[in-house]
Amino acid sequence: MSSEYPVRIAFAHALDLVRAAARARPLPAERVPLARARGRILAGDVVAPLDLPGFDNAAMDGFALRAADAADPAGLRLVGERFAGRTADLAVGPGECVRITTGAVLPPGADSVLMKEQARLDGDRLHPGAVVRAGQHVRRQGEDVAAGDTVLRAGEALNPARLALAAALGLPELDVAARPTVAVFTTGDELRRPGEPLRRGEIYDSNRVLLMALLTEAGLEPMALPALPDEPGRMRSALADAASAFDLVLTCGGVSAGEKDHLPALLREQGRIHFWKVRMKPGMPVLFGEWDRAFVLALPGNPVSVLATFLTLGRALVLGLQGAAPAAPVQARLAAAWSKRNERLEFLRGRLETDADGVLRVRPNPADGSHRMRAAADSDALIVLDEGARDYAEGTPVEVLRY
Repeated sequence: MSSEYPVRIAFAHALDLVRAAARARPLPAERVPLARARGRILAGDVVAPLDLPGFDNAAMDGFALRAADAADPAGLRLVGERFAGRTADLAVGPGECVRITTGAVLPPGADSVLMKEQARLDGDRLHPGAVVRAGQHVRRQGEDVAAGDTVLRAGEALNPARLALAAALGLPELDVAARPTVAVFTTGDELRRPGEPLRRGEIYDSNRVLLMALLTEAGLEPMALPALPDEPGRMRSALADAASAFDLVLTCGGVSAGEKDHLPALLREQGRIHFWKVRMKPGMPVLFGEWDRAFVLALPGNPVSVLATFLTLGRALVLGLQGAAPAAPVQARLAAAWSKRNERLEFLRGRLETDADGVLRVRPNPADGSHRMRAAADSDALIVLDEGARDYAEGTPVEVLRY
């Protein structure tokens, strides 16, 4: 058990430590059917087993023909029709054409498709009403995917388009990273569940609802456990049970330097601390370490601190355990000037909007206290403001984190 660990570190350093710890203990892979794979993280590359399209086919409803014959003033003779799906062999000879529907196999001998709207049919004679170029309106075999191509990569999240690609390749299942099991604790004898009567000095436990919703939104199935009491022995027992059974233990509160902030000492005694306190606002007292088989991420007690530390560090840990590639940063321009008066990296609440020119902008919320949850509810993003006090002019580009 280590007693030496980084304290009051830069946010970038903390994020690096979280990602490194997750990489060192990746979750195993499991195979799931496509119907249950949305949002999951690929555990390995996917190589195409076949071409897409699997054959030359029509991109339009119309007539399959040879482009060289289209200018014949006598027209072309209609010799049959071909629809999508299995069809009998049917070839196109000189001066001939075949009625064809979108997706149908291009008949041998044909090299082009004339759109139905550009054709005039007189009995069994077709008269093109437009110039026909060789290859027009034809989807060539393998033009989208060639067999052997790597089409999906490990670490990618499976969105609907990627799942559709896997289905088009005939893959009924995919290998994905297992999702971490998560135990959620809030701390404090003053907490009451919404709906219970309050006595003076008590508050409703909003952090439990916030964390459960954030984790569920991330595709997990967290378990909310009873609030931790402000007594070290009982707290130790509850945390030890959770740390032996879950991949991740998330707590709120009890990480500062007050008389009832027992978590840092317990984690130092029972496990290992990776860092304690980060130069970020809000969320400075955040604590990260390991206990038994679980990672422990102990978040501050103020609700906006919980939101900021989970979105920045907790989400990175959850995704890192699944081998997910870090998302590309999103930038917006400040819709109003802002004066930053603290030295820490700040995550300010704001609302995204698009101006008349289609430029993404973010409007800071002036209620920046870490206890002011209404400001978070009125916002939809965190604005990342660099370390150091400075004035930000309207229009300054900044990184934003959507939530």
